[in-house]
Amino acid sequence: MSVYNLMRTGVSGMGAQSNRLGTVADNIANARTTGYKRASTEFASLVLDNHGTSYASGGVESKTRYAISQKGTLEYSSSGSDLAVNGQGFFLVGDPDGKISLTRAGAFVPMSDGTLMNTAGYRLMGYPITNGNTNAVVNGTAGLEAVNIRSTTLVSEPTTSGLFNVNLDADEAVVAGDLPSDNLGTSTFTHTSSLTAYDNLGREVTLDVYYTKTGTAPDTWEVAIFDRAEADPTTGNFPYGAGPLSTATLTFDGSGALDTALPSDTSITLNVPGGASLTIDMSQTTQKGADYTVIDAELDGSEPAAIEGVEFSDDGIIYAVYENGARAAIYRVPLANVASPDNLKPEAGTVFSITADSGDLQIGFPGEGALGGIVSGALESSNVDLASELTTMIESQRNYTANSKVFQTGSEILEVLVNLKR
Repeated sequence: MSVYNLMRTGVSGMGAQSNRLGTVADNIANARTTGYKRASTEFASLVLDNHGTSYASGGVESKTRYAISQKGTLEYSSSGSDLAVNGQGFFLVGDPDGKISLTRAGAFVPMSDGTLMNTAGYRLMGYPITNGNTNAVVNGTAGLEAVNIRSTTLVSEPTTSGLFNVNLDADEAVVAGDLPSDNLGTSTFTHTSSLTAYDNLGREVTLDVYYTKTGTAPDTWEVAIFDRAEADPTTGNFPYGAGPLSTATLTFDGSGALDTALPSDTSITLNVPGGASLTIDMSQTTQKGADYTVIDAELDGSEPAAIEGVEFSDDGIIYAVYENGARAAIYRVPLANVASPDNLKPEAGTVFSITADSGDLQIGFPGEGALGGIVSGALESSNVDLASELTTMIESQRNYTANSKVFQTGSEILEVLVNLKR
C-alpha cells in the first residue's frame, strides 16, 4: 500500500465531509426561507484496481442532491398576494433580463408599476385573458408576461343580459283602448317598473317596462319597453319621443304559468340606446291572484370604475375587483412541472432552471392533471428539518476528524520512512 495513497484517501474523506457540512450550513441558514428546498450530500466509493497482495486505497466521491419534490408545510399570512402551490408544480417567474425560471417562493408584493415581485426580485408570470381566452402554450413560455394588477384606465361593461320576473295580478281587468305599444298620449297600462342598464360608455340608461292585460281565455299580457330619456317631460311617460324599444306577448295557462304551448314569449330582446343588444329572461313570470310583485330583477353591465383590488382563485385566475363591485378575469397564472424535479438546477433567489436530467418543461393550469392548486394568503415554508441537520453536522464533524487522523497517521509513517536513512 502506498503511503501517498493513504494520505490522498484521507484528504478525499475530509473533502467529502466538508461538502456535507457545506450543505448543512446552507440548509440551516435557509431554514426560514420561503420555498427553499433542502440539499444533501451522498457518497460513492472510488476503488482502484488491486493486484496481488498490495492494496491501493482509493477514496470517496461526494454528490449533492436536492429534495426539490419534497413539499414544505403551508403557513398562512394576512396578504392576499402571498401564493403557495398546494401539490405539484412551480410558479413561473421572470428576472429583469426576461429569463424565465421556476420557483415555489410565492411571497409576492405589488410594485409601483403594478407587477407582482417576490423577495428575490422575480416577477410572477401569467397569461393575459382576452375575450375569455389565454392563448397558452403547453411546452414553452411564449405568451407569458409579467402579471400587472394595476390599471390606469376606467373600465365599464355594457348591459347584454339579465332577468326580470314578476307576478301579474290575475284579477286585473282587460285594458280597453290604446296600448303602450301605440305610444299615444291616451295609452294606458296595468303595471309598470323601471330597470337600469348601461350603454357602451358606461352611462346609465333607464328602461321603462309596461305590463298591460290585453285579453282573457287565455290570459294575455303585452310587455313594452321604452327609453326613459324619450318620455314626455310633462307626463313622465306617454307619448315617448320614440316608439318602444321592444314588445313581447305573455300568455298564461290555468295554473298561472307561462303557456309555452301557445304563442308566448319567455324573453324579450332590445337594443340599449348607445349600447349593446340586451336579452331579458322573463321565463319565471307568473299570473297569480295576488298583487303585482317584482320577483327577480337583474341586469349585468357596470358604470366606469377603477380597480380597487384583486382576488386569486385556486385555479389560477386573477380577478380584478372594481370600485363598483364588478369583477373581471384579467390574468391566469399557470404552473410548470418537469419529469424529474429533483434534477432541476437551483439558482440564487430560490429559483430553479431546466437541465438535461430534469426533463422538458411542461406548462398547465392549476388543478389540471397532476398539478396542484394555488392557495392565496399562504406561503410554502422551507422543507429543512433542523433536528436532522444538527445531527448530520455532528456526524460529519466526527467523520472529518477521523479522516484527518488517517491523514495524520500517513504523515507519521512517511516521517518514519524518511528517518530510516539517519
